[in-house]
Amino acid sequence: MAFQLDNIAKQAPTKKEANNDLSFLKKEITLFNNTFSNKIKEDFYTELGVLLKAGVSLKEGLELIENSQKKKQNKDVLNKIGLDVVSGQSLSDALSKNNQFTSYEYYSIKIGEETGTLARVSEQLGGFFARKNEQRRNLISALTYPVIILSTAILVVAFMLNYVVPMFQDIFKQQGVELPTITKLIIKVSEFMQSYGLILLFIIIAIITSQSFLNKKKRFKQLKDKLILKLPFIGNFVKTVYLSQFTQAVSLLTASKVPVVNSIQLVKQMINFHPLQHALGIVEQHILKGESLSKSLSQHKLFDDKMIALVKVAEETNQTEFIFDRLNMQYNTQVQQQSKMLSTIMEPFIILIVGVLVGVILIAMYLPMFKLSSVIG
Repeated sequence: MAFQLDNIAKQAPTKKEANNDLSFLKKEITLFNNTFSNKIKEDFYTELGVLLKAGVSLKEGLELIENSQKKKQNKDVLNKIGLDVVSGQSLSDALSKNNQFTSYEYYSIKIGEETGTLARVSEQLGGFFARKNEQRRNLISALTYPVIILSTAILVVAFMLNYVVPMFQDIFKQQGVELPTITKLIIKVSEFMQSYGLILLFIIIAIITSQSFLNKKKRFKQLKDKLILKLPFIGNFVKTVYLSQFTQAVSLLTASKVPVVNSIQLVKQMINFHPLQHALGIVEQHILKGESLSKSLSQHKLFDDKMIALVKVAEETNQTEFIFDRLNMQYNTQVQQQSKMLSTIMEPFIILIVGVLVGVILIAMYLPMFKLSSVIG
């Protein structure tokens, strides 16, 4: 039985409008101010699905999950949901009233309630967040060691410019040695760091700490996402991560008989990555004009030929759920492989850059010393 998404939108227009006003709280990957994290959601939906399949009522299931929580904030969220369910509201409506849950989760649970597959949809949502958390761990694992090396290198270079170079500079002044161009350049950089180093440090700290606020600005988010996508190695890796999440979301919604257009609309709300949101907007417009999903995907370069070809096969064989599930598995495998490769490539690359910087500073300082020793000799 096909599911009419329009019926849901009519049932709770006020609640959804309120959620749209708080859309900045529904980030795909949120580091701050997120009580009900993706890890908690993974456990919540997985446990709920298991309990419902075991014959436990929704009310009892929510109580059991609430009692298993250790943090008071998470208990409060689940308690509020449980009270709403006891008062006669549906689980989807209870979730829609809490800004910790996205429109994607609301519609997915609503679909489960309307089609009698709430247990299955809950397990699928648990799997979705499990895959999402795994991808985030892969990203952190790939970048942690290179970031540590880069941070250490920056500290080493800053120390040399602030303390080592001035020592040589004093010697050169006392001896009246004519300095090479490269030495003059390093000394100027050193003087700049001594004069404005603290200001520069404060600016960097301010930018890092203001990320949470700046990400709420649509223009800043768009520019940042476009920049990330253009970075070598990292851009392709991030693109694969979001394509993996896109295919998994479409597979879940297709399994629940959600129309293609509505699936694209929901995924566009759920994934907070501007290049993909923009691409899905174009896809949605082409589908509304009567074009097939595969042809619509081919209108944007973000979607690769492999996806387009397999989606075309899915349309011809009516195997959309299966094909998108296979695509998701392939992209997830790529994410794991690329995360390892990214770490392997970045490590020597950063070490090479650091070596060159330190080498240039040392050469610039010792060239006048060699000249001075030859004059004395």
